[in-house]
Amino acid sequence: MDLVEELVNVVGKKNVITNKAKSLRFRKGYRSGKGDAVAVVFPTTLMAMWRVLNVLHDNNIIIIMQAANTSLTEGSVPAPDYDRSAVVVNGMKIKDLQLINNGEQVLAFPGTTLFHLENELRPLKREPHSVIGSSNLGASVIGGINNNSGGALIRRGPAYTELSLYVWIDEHDEMHLVNHLGIDLGKTPEEIITNLQNRNFDLNQVPATEHHGSMFHHEQVVRDVESDKPIRYNANPKELYEVSGSSGHVAALAVRLDTFPMDKKTQMFYIGTNNPDELEDIRRHIMTTFKELPVSGEYMHKNAYKLAKKYGKDSLIVIEKIGTGHLPQMFALKAWGERFLKHIPFFKPYFPDRLLQTLSNLFPNQMPKRLDDYYEKYDHYLQLKMAGNGIEEAREYLKSYFDKASGDYFEADANETSKAATHRYVTAGVAIRYQELKQDSIDILPLDIALASNDYKWFEHLPKEIEDKIEHKIYYGHLLDHVMHQDYILKPGVDAHELKKEMLKILDERHAVYPAEHNVGHLYLAAPALIKHYKKNDPTNSFNPGVGKQTMSKYWGEY
Repeated sequence: MDLVEELVNVVGKKNVITNKAKSLRFRKGYRSGKGDAVAVVFPTTLMAMWRVLNVLHDNNIIIIMQAANTSLTEGSVPAPDYDRSAVVVNGMKIKDLQLINNGEQVLAFPGTTLFHLENELRPLKREPHSVIGSSNLGASVIGGINNNSGGALIRRGPAYTELSLYVWIDEHDEMHLVNHLGIDLGKTPEEIITNLQNRNFDLNQVPATEHHGSMFHHEQVVRDVESDKPIRYNANPKELYEVSGSSGHVAALAVRLDTFPMDKKTQMFYIGTNNPDELEDIRRHIMTTFKELPVSGEYMHKNAYKLAKKYGKDSLIVIEKIGTGHLPQMFALKAWGERFLKHIPFFKPYFPDRLLQTLSNLFPNQMPKRLDDYYEKYDHYLQLKMAGNGIEEAREYLKSYFDKASGDYFEADANETSKAATHRYVTAGVAIRYQELKQDSIDILPLDIALASNDYKWFEHLPKEIEDKIEHKIYYGHLLDHVMHQDYILKPGVDAHELKKEMLKILDERHAVYPAEHNVGHLYLAAPALIKHYKKNDPTNSFNPGVGKQTMSKYWGEY
């Protein structure tokens, strides 16, 4: 019996894709990256997942664990240069989640999305780790833990847990199911998985454990504005623990995470200025003196605002009018359309995106007047969201500060708050849309960086020889912990790989860490601590080899 037949016997024919055209969206990264795979497999239960992994291990197959494939750095798709055959195991059909201890914690499975978890917690007036950004795109909870993702919510830190159920291949090439959930589910893999799937334990009497389900010390870390090092980035050695930060080098079947009380009242203060130093002054004062940390502090530059207004309008309309729950299906429909139209000579590549862009021009301006007024007056904007007693703290401070400062602020209403947050989110796709409209005649260079916390002059000023190679700079990010996203649309003929070397040299001089939020994927060199974590999790290099620009070889090329 060949490999595909074995997989079909486990999950059924409809859950195995071998056709190259149909599997492309699972073998291709969101921005870049594409590789081959013998098949893409969709287990529908944890038991099926365990059996699929055993089949692949027995056949010496590279295992690419995948969820929503929202990766921006090629970290959840196959690479092109493996020394063995690869199979993508997509867990998005295992959608269950279990709220435990009256919703104070959650057990999330491979297909549990942030959006789903957010909706389940809402009646309990609780929230998951992240409710901004990735939740709009349908990202999975376990995917976030794998990458230590998240950063928009200042009080919570990167996605992290020390409590998980995962499949591990040891140094002797033996596969094990490791239960570190802190729940007694039995001894054998079959007992553990069956009891977990069938909820054969008291959901509201799950025992406490000395291990943590979130970044428990994050407030102390994020308040340190004098550190000469970055304070938040997803490969921080202090935040690497088994599944957390594993980049797919183990197969996570479940994670146990903390949830958080929902804020009863929030207020977004929209701040504009032409002097970025004023935003840094505000940041330092808030982080060192406010009793209540902000909910978030999202930054946008004028050029990012302008380009997102034009090239992100259709995405904003979809999110605002249809809702985020349908986004994964819409991405799938768009991918199907691209695959179908590719074979018709009349249609150029990326036709669905070009059509959406054209249709968006038929709709009126979506941005509220006060936000557009600030766009006309100022170059830099900060969406400062406060909750509870922090609202009055911010109100008093900002009034006093802007009595003398050059910028200004206003308290946003509900519509302005929603539009500003969604506008900021869709900015992440602007460079890709721009490139697609130009039919790949230009390159883009996306960077996400963590700056030293004490870097007062955080706003980038590039030397002329680099400026001259760039058509558009798109700056946005999480100002309060100095994590910035910087996307560059390059002029025709400029080589993105060569320019990236020049850019990273500048960032190294600033003691920045990159990538800050996205996985290193196949685009960045992993730091020594991260490599050590990979090798401990995956001694045989069977899961997702090559991430962090490491060897593709089994046993890491050491035998």
